[in-house]
Amino acid sequence: MTDADSPPAIDVAATVRSKPYLGALLLAAVLGVPISAAAYGFLALVTAVQELVFHDLPGDLFEAGPPAWWPVPWLLLCGLLTGLTIRHLPGNGGHSPALGFHAGGGPPVPKELPGVILAALTTLSLGAVLGPEAPLIAIGGGLAALTVHLARKDAPPMALTIMASAGSFAAISTLLGSPVLAAFLIMEAAGIGGATLSLVALPGLLASGVGALVFVGLDSWTGLGSFSLALTSVPPAVSPTLATMAWALPVGVAAALLGWLIRWVGLTLRPVVHRNRVVVTSVLGLLIGSAAMAYQLTTGNPFTQVLFSGQDDLPALVADAAGYSTGVLLLLALCKTLAYGLSLAAFRGGPVFPAMFIGAVLGIAAAGLPGMSLAPAIGMGIGAMCSAMLRLPLTSTLLATLLLGADGVSVTPQVVVAVAVAFLVTTMLPTTRAAT
Repeated sequence: MTDADSPPAIDVAATVRSKPYLGALLLAAVLGVPISAAAYGFLALVTAVQELVFHDLPGDLFEAGPPAWWPVPWLLLCGLLTGLTIRHLPGNGGHSPALGFHAGGGPPVPKELPGVILAALTTLSLGAVLGPEAPLIAIGGGLAALTVHLARKDAPPMALTIMASAGSFAAISTLLGSPVLAAFLIMEAAGIGGATLSLVALPGLLASGVGALVFVGLDSWTGLGSFSLALTSVPPAVSPTLATMAWALPVGVAAALLGWLIRWVGLTLRPVVHRNRVVVTSVLGLLIGSAAMAYQLTTGNPFTQVLFSGQDDLPALVADAAGYSTGVLLLLALCKTLAYGLSLAAFRGGPVFPAMFIGAVLGIAAAGLPGMSLAPAIGMGIGAMCSAMLRLPLTSTLLATLLLGADGVSVTPQVVVAVAVAFLVTTMLPTTRAAT
């Protein structure tokens, strides 16, 4: 391609000074609050249904607590409702998580939003092993694009792109513990760079920053609270050693192989799902519930550790890391891995939090290796699994290190090595063809 054939370069300074862009900034600030409130409402509804189905209802029926078989019928219902939603509502229920984490490709059009919301609601509420980040990105982007379309039907594509990105930023403004980390996830996943990065990032950061007020409050108003991931008990920091640096290599390789297995399960089952969406999704839900039941029957630990994204169970798992034997941890990782792969094949949600949970489980199991300690083991496990599943090495490093707070600084060298190894090995492994 010659210089004459290349698209004209974007004059960032002129664009930023233009009235349409300044108007987009104002609209982003205005939309940040309602979109964040909508995201909060969605997360609150998911949490309320989870509490009702898996805590309140069995607590009223059984004095000894939920029986091990309790998740099986609910996961069957989860598969049935999700399958019906994807099959009969426009939009295919949103992006399939088996195809990887995507934040680009355009937001859902208005007629697709109900299907995206309902598919994610049934998936997340009734126990499938996926997270809320991908649906929230789609919902936030779709609501923002709908607002722009209603305000100006002939809005240029760049305006829709900028506002949809701002809506996505606002929707997950505090889900990962920081609006900045959430924005970084979206930008790396969408491959935004160059001049476009500067133009898209500013409205997005503004929308997410203002929208975060819904969660954290302002002045005397305390806010609605947060659904963000945070550890209640952080392992003590330790300085890097030759042993922990050396262990980063096999941890990265192991995470890459496990990530390949999870994707293989999800992608291999997708053609089967497409042959009979409702029936197969229901059967996969039944298998996920059975894996959770088997875990509780074998270990006596609650089946909820196998179900859901792992976001709520991760802090307790880390805080009580010493109470788990290596055998129990490996069984939990096995059951969660199976449920994760099955969920990727047919359900709708995001891949981030299950990858973090499985990585933390493997990290805790690896903490007993010679020369290893808990903090770097957890950091390496989370970073390497996220790198293997998301293929976003920078975001994966931040997810692992920022989760550990101040102690994350001391484990950064080991995490970086584990993330890099996992990313390199993942790119070298054979790929499984995805059904469309």
